[in-house]
Amino acid sequence: MRQTVGKKSIAYTWKDVASLARRVANRLVQQGLPAGSRIGIYSKNCPEWFIADLGIMMAGHISVPILSAVNADTLAHIISHAEIQTLFVGQVDIDATLELQACPQLNTISFPLGAFEAAMPWHQYIECGELRELHTPMPEDILTIIYTSGSTGVPKGVVHTYRSFSFAVSCAQQELMLTTGDRLLSYLPLGHVVERLLIEFVSLYTGCNVWFVEQLDTFSRDIQACQPTFFVSVPRLWAKFQQSVEQQIGAHKLTVLLSIPGINMLVRRAIKKRLGLNKANVFASGSAPLPVSTLHWFRRLGINISEGWGMTENCGFGTVNLPFRGDKAGSIGHAMAGVTLRITPEGELQSHSLANMQGYYKDEKSTRAAFTADGFLQTGDLAEIDSEGYVVLTGRLKDLFKTSKGKYIAPAPIETLLTADPNVEFACVMGTWLPQPVALVKLNDSVLSSEQYTAYFKGVLTALNKRLESHEKLDAIYLIDDIWSAENGMITPTLKIRRHQIEQRYAGQLQHYRKVSIS
Repeated sequence: MRQTVGKKSIAYTWKDVASLARRVANRLVQQGLPAGSRIGIYSKNCPEWFIADLGIMMAGHISVPILSAVNADTLAHIISHAEIQTLFVGQVDIDATLELQACPQLNTISFPLGAFEAAMPWHQYIECGELRELHTPMPEDILTIIYTSGSTGVPKGVVHTYRSFSFAVSCAQQELMLTTGDRLLSYLPLGHVVERLLIEFVSLYTGCNVWFVEQLDTFSRDIQACQPTFFVSVPRLWAKFQQSVEQQIGAHKLTVLLSIPGINMLVRRAIKKRLGLNKANVFASGSAPLPVSTLHWFRRLGINISEGWGMTENCGFGTVNLPFRGDKAGSIGHAMAGVTLRITPEGELQSHSLANMQGYYKDEKSTRAAFTADGFLQTGDLAEIDSEGYVVLTGRLKDLFKTSKGKYIAPAPIETLLTADPNVEFACVMGTWLPQPVALVKLNDSVLSSEQYTAYFKGVLTALNKRLESHEKLDAIYLIDDIWSAENGMITPTLKIRRHQIEQRYAGQLQHYRKVSIS
């Protein structure tokens, strides 16, 4: 592993990590905690995250990752609900650490890059001997409790065993075909199941190298240093890549350059090198749908983005468009090895595999509701499966709403079309009380002036409505300048909109915002 701090690059060999993890395990054993105690990791990605996670396993305890962007209420809820007694704290996006001061029973350890003054700093914590007799888990033992992002309410603790994670990672490694020569960049939250599966655990299975991003403004430097061979991202970052390239070159000029034989190869190579992706063999995206227009834009650069789908509840292990097929762009791919999918008469996607969770922590009612009688996970996603087994998501079962005309609307596909626009950061379609739906658009950084927005979004609205059924057509777009963040509850730490909170805040208040309509 490699972590750059300022101008210094710190390398961690397998031997280093083995020794440090055994020291963490020894410290935890010395605390005399009951077997299976919940140990929290509240930090951005760093080598110590991996090391602490391994040490927790070696000591026979259960890791509870906490996203670094959670607000104080969510942090307090997870600490209390999981009964966390020991917490590793590193760099965080939102300073909710004051909440930790109110937990005198909590034993805290601070990672090197964190600013929190813990009971014990990392360098002191690892000044001990190595644990020699490591805990040997059974497959059915609990490995980790991962809390959901809470897009539909209070975060729930998803319980995963050694069996579910080992099955998912061994199968994922076979799909990705990574080797010891591959390089991975760890920057998406390790508190999220996908980064844990595809970066941390895949690196352990394959022996490949992992680079860490020091902080947000060093991302370009760190991706250039890593030169990842496998790169996974989320729609928001792919959109920022596109926006950056078009602002530097110009959208029309880029189209012209890519149409010239010979020149187009040089342009593609130069752009991929500038993005730090010229060595990447596999590109992936998840968390939310990528607009098909974005997928095609990157294909012109020789960047074929394989979309995938998974949930915290199935270890992030579900489907993938790999090997990449351009004719299936816009789908989330086919079921991965060992996964069985089916569609109910209501259109819900259901999933069965050994990667499925054991259940929700301390929540038998929700656990029972999550599974069918024959053991399939009820995902809540609406989907269609074609004759070749490729899956297209069409919305969320719980997101469906009915207009005053009595017509059902699936907002997610419309929101995906809106967020394909580089001027749109987030979009929320709503209208339970209206004859036609409307969209709230949270504006992105843009070169458009305030006066240009109305004319611009009239064009967006006109073009969008041509693609929608009559009952789906938007009556208006409302332009929102407010901050939508995890801290104020408008989005989750994993950048999904909190639909219920947004509707509560803006319902009845839309007259205060800029309205764009065609009439």
